[in-house]
Amino acid sequence: MPKFTPANIKARIMKTLLISTDFSTIATHAAEYGYNLAKQMKANVILCNAVIVPSEIPQAGVVVWPMEEYNVLMEESNKELKSLRSHLENTIAKGGFFPLIKVINETGMLTDIVNVIVADHHVEMVIMGTHGASGLSSLILGNHSRKMIDSTIKPLLLIPPTAKTTQIKKVAFATDFKHPEEDLKAIYDFLPFAKQLNAELLLTHVFNEKNHTPEFQEWLKHSLIDISNKANYPQIYYRMIKNSNTESGLDWLCNHGQVDMLAMVHRRHNFFDNLVNGSHTKKMADKIPVPLMVIPENF
Repeated sequence: MPKFTPANIKARIMKTLLISTDFSTIATHAAEYGYNLAKQMKANVILCNAVIVPSEIPQAGVVVWPMEEYNVLMEESNKELKSLRSHLENTIAKGGFFPLIKVINETGMLTDIVNVIVADHHVEMVIMGTHGASGLSSLILGNHSRKMIDSTIKPLLLIPPTAKTTQIKKVAFATDFKHPEEDLKAIYDFLPFAKQLNAELLLTHVFNEKNHTPEFQEWLKHSLIDISNKANYPQIYYRMIKNSNTESGLDWLCNHGQVDMLAMVHRRHNFFDNLVNGSHTKKMADKIPVPLMVIPENF
């Protein structure tokens, strides 16, 4: 198992949060949540909208989008972004840190635009609302939250409509420890986020007895003690959830564990396995009642 020292713990201070919006009710709620989170983290905000025009969609064939119509779309999008910025600045609870809000309006696919902005503006987290199979705005084609899970190069925070825009006091970091070295590293890398929020960090292990050997239990015990000793953060706790189904265990945690956010590392599967089973993070993103932070495996 890897050896960690305090010098290994990356102090990833998140200074800029990117909030993606399509101006739907769900996206506006996510923007409000993201703005409140920025206040709590003392971070600035970028509001982004990706305008998709028919000429950029493969199915559109040889259709040419008239320039005047393109200009109307961009003007309307800019107007909506500025209106949303004003809404956040003037209606969200005053006091404390006051995030600066920058607006960016681009044409193209959302995943491409987001990753370019992330790289150009040193964004540390992307925030967006979760959309189901219906209820999408006219500017969104398909389930972009699912596409972002696969393409994100930074932590992605997915906000469901049920999420309350209150202070985050307890964050659960869930893992099955099937990749123990990578999971321990991810926990250490995640610690600065919990510290910034001064939130409890609940390390959650969903397991079934078949894979929970005495040797593994002993390793896990020592690893958790090691984390507590080296993290220099007293608000770290551990919880085991015995459940043969990972999604059911995490669903129980989110509904009954008094957590304000769930974090998971998204690991890519081979094509066949992904096609048959999907990934835990994608399944949770479809039904989770609290915000879900998806951490890319190579982050």
